[in-house]
Amino acid sequence: MKNCKSIAWALVASAAFVAPGTTDAFLAPSPPSTIRVGSLHSNLPSSYVRRSKSTLAMKLSLPFTNNIRTRDAKRRLGMSDAAVPDGDKKSLWKKIKSIIPPANERKKLLPLALMFFCILFNYTILRDTKDVLMVTAPKSGAEVIPFIKTYVNLPTAIGFTAIYAKLCDKLEQKNVFYACTIPFLIFFGLFATSIYPNIDILHPHAFVDAIANHLPAGFSAPLSIIRNWSYAVFYVMAEMWGSVVASLLFWGFANEVTTVDEAKKYYPLFGMGANVALIFSGQYVKWVSRMRENLAPGVDPWGLSLKYLMAAIIASGGVLLSAFAYMQKNVMTDPNCVDQEKQANKKKKKRVKMGLRESTKFLMKSNYIRDLATLVISYGMCINIVEVSWKAKLKQAYPDPNTYSAFMGNFSSATGAVTLIMMLLGRSIFQRYGWRKAALVTPSMIGVTGLGFFALTIFAPQFAPVAAALGTTPLMLAVLVGAVQNIMSKSSKYSLFDPCKEMAYIPLDQDSKTKGKAAVDVVGNPLGKSGGSLIQQALIFGVGSLAAATPYLAAILGVLVFFWFKAANSLADQFEEAMEMD
Repeated sequence: MKNCKSIAWALVASAAFVAPGTTDAFLAPSPPSTIRVGSLHSNLPSSYVRRSKSTLAMKLSLPFTNNIRTRDAKRRLGMSDAAVPDGDKKSLWKKIKSIIPPANERKKLLPLALMFFCILFNYTILRDTKDVLMVTAPKSGAEVIPFIKTYVNLPTAIGFTAIYAKLCDKLEQKNVFYACTIPFLIFFGLFATSIYPNIDILHPHAFVDAIANHLPAGFSAPLSIIRNWSYAVFYVMAEMWGSVVASLLFWGFANEVTTVDEAKKYYPLFGMGANVALIFSGQYVKWVSRMRENLAPGVDPWGLSLKYLMAAIIASGGVLLSAFAYMQKNVMTDPNCVDQEKQANKKKKKRVKMGLRESTKFLMKSNYIRDLATLVISYGMCINIVEVSWKAKLKQAYPDPNTYSAFMGNFSSATGAVTLIMMLLGRSIFQRYGWRKAALVTPSMIGVTGLGFFALTIFAPQFAPVAAALGTTPLMLAVLVGAVQNIMSKSSKYSLFDPCKEMAYIPLDQDSKTKGKAAVDVVGNPLGKSGGSLIQQALIFGVGSLAAATPYLAAILGVLVFFWFKAANSLADQFEEAMEMD
């Protein structure tokens, strides 16, 4: 019994030395005389007392932070410090904080995301509206699109580039933004309130009919542009909104306030909020389309719809300008957000004034700019070649403007939803595979899906049993496959192609950024679409119809994708070299 009691006291004594609270008590800054070891072991055998005292001497001779034996003893006894759970919590919080951008980055990323949201919200409405106006106009159709892109859109883009170069030489960059954006909003407001209500007076149908009687039937598409000239102007202004406000002004400004490292992290992601705009704007267009069905007789449905649509564009444009003004006042002047020394050097640097011809020569001397232009032109040509054929099928399936517009609303919403998913994947692609692989995703997507759509169109009779098994017709199957092609192409463009293109501008000097970007984005994109349109026009005149030209268009698409791949790989080498030198 006495031995059992002694063993029990020994266990208590050893536990006292390793228990968290007791150990801290022994290491408190009190004099050694307060530690009454003898009283603790008064009933123990002398061997236990000596062992305990020697253990205590060892405890007191080493600092707590280096007390390895204490930690080992705790692990053996299954004990844990209170700091371990706290450390796990801190580790989890650090992981959460690593996902959230720091305050100085949030200050500029959130307004940029809001600006991009407003720009794409407007562009989606304008894109859907311009197609409905032009394709369903009197004596018009999808075959008008190649002509309007070539003979109206391209000259307008070239003229704007010359004006933009002059504005950059004479105005500060922030004033250039206002000078280019506000006229768009004024035009869209006037179109809904003043131009469209008077189209019977403004459109020269009788004059064009008189001319058409003396010309071959092949001139019907160009004459349709003259016949519906206000719709053609709206079409061009809607196209220019995407090229000027989205590609040129917004991304140019974003490149000014972000670094390359920030761009790699956030360019694929902050567009997520903007692509929610595709969903919202698509559903808004669909809601407006349904509203027309309940109007009283005698009320012009399109006139009312345009007022609602353009009112939303003006309101969104006001938010866009407000967000830009906020950034000019609070972000551009904050040294934690923008390098003030670089900004000052840019303002002090004297700009070399060049005309359009000199600017073109300057830009064409750069392999870097040429490769960038090849990317943009290839995208424009590829998407135009496939899109025009798809819209021709779409008009056959939905000849009524209401149903056509409702389909386009659902199409835009689906594009936004898929783009959100692609942007989540885009960040992983950039981080894991780098710029080169990310830049090659879009041409791969367009090549595979585009050739699939053309195969379905060319071999439509062979796909008739498949369509019947799915409970649809070959026409509707082609429309749906074409819609998937357009959705995947646009989502890969917004999530990967655009961020890749904009990152490529960051290492360039200021003149190459502003004038090079204007030439590539404002002229390159319409030039690509016009190039695709010219190819279609030549084939239509050569083989007789767009349907007969489909096999040739498929072959041309394959060639364009090849040169797109080649330019992307060349630009990747130059971009990596420029980043190493920066």
